[in-house]
Amino acid sequence: MKRRLLLGATALSVLAGCAGPQVADYAGQSPKLDLRSYFNGTLDAYGIFTDRSGKVVKRFTVLMVCSWNGDDGVLDESFTYSDGTTQKRIWRLHHEADGRFSGRADDVVGAALGEQSGNAFHWAYTLALPVDGSVYNVQMDDWMYMVNERVMLNKARMSKLGIHLGDVTLSFTKR
Repeated sequence: MKRRLLLGATALSVLAGCAGPQVADYAGQSPKLDLRSYFNGTLDAYGIFTDRSGKVVKRFTVLMVCSWNGDDGVLDESFTYSDGTTQKRIWRLHHEADGRFSGRADDVVGAALGEQSGNAFHWAYTLALPVDGSVYNVQMDDWMYMVNERVMLNKARMSKLGIHLGDVTLSFTKR
């Protein structure tokens, strides 16, 4: 009987952990995030990638030049990594109805889909990640939180086939 209870409790905790937060959970939080306003102009970002054990594998900086024309935005990102390598990613975003956004970039498979509410933005997408001469499609569960009018924090969970590979943590500062 104890074993059954223990197994049942374990199964419930696993299922509860899968639910995770919803962007609507942040509806009452401020400052209110307006993605089109925040990602407009020049921003600097500082980040790390940690493996599944929490070890920092790479550090990086990002220079972002962002602009909007109505509901269509461009986020031009220039990455510089701690090992001296560089990377370019250009996001093309579209503001949909009800705080929803879609986005595309050359290294994103299909469309990224997201939603903002209160001080938070959440989106999910598949990233084509180059590793040692191969490219792996990994899932990104990406959360951004507005701290004040200049600073936003970002944490993205990276997985493949449901297996946690690591996390990307960033701090954005609007100039």
